[in-house]
Amino acid sequence: MSNLIKLNAGVASIVADDAWQIVRLPAAQEEVKKQAGKVVLFKLTGVEAATAEQIAGTEIPAGKVIIPFAVWQARRDALASRLAAGEIGVWLDTCELVEDLAAQTDVNAFPVIGLHIERFADGRIYSSAALLRSRFGYKNELRAFGDVLRDQLFFMKRCGIDAMQIRADRSAEDALASLNDFSDPYQAATVIDQPVWRRHARG
Repeated sequence: MSNLIKLNAGVASIVADDAWQIVRLPAAQEEVKKQAGKVVLFKLTGVEAATAEQIAGTEIPAGKVIIPFAVWQARRDALASRLAAGEIGVWLDTCELVEDLAAQTDVNAFPVIGLHIERFADGRIYSSAALLRSRFGYKNELRAFGDVLRDQLFFMKRCGIDAMQIRADRSAEDALASLNDFSDPYQAATVIDQPVWRRHARG
């Protein structure tokens, strides 16, 4: 069984078999960056997500694949027929902007958009998800993968993420239970357009 949790009509379950394969970039030597004397544990927005060597060295297998945005940008013409056949999804690193993806392609052309968490050190994935759902009207599967942990799932759901690939060393069953940690959130969100005081009539 996979560690993938999916929401269907608001009901979450663990998926036994995942049809999609996530294509990752080849490893590269990364320069250590610092802010205020501390090592930065995540990529900053505006930093290139992949080198030319990584893009050229990325192998894309047959079948349904979710490929890095940088690879899609470089090979979009060659992959156009596979996109039309529903075989190509794309994933964004936290340092990549959803605005750049939306400026180049109708986001709903992708059956799946992935949001990669290299290390959970900031909340940009929530903003990316909310933008895709609200500003850009993305209606298909929005998947989080990478450093995805139990405590994040409830908030990912509120931002419109409907598939969560739990980190391999953690329990999907335990993570699934976290979606019931809160019965009725107070604030409005991407998936709930009104706060609790508007959703419930007062006596």
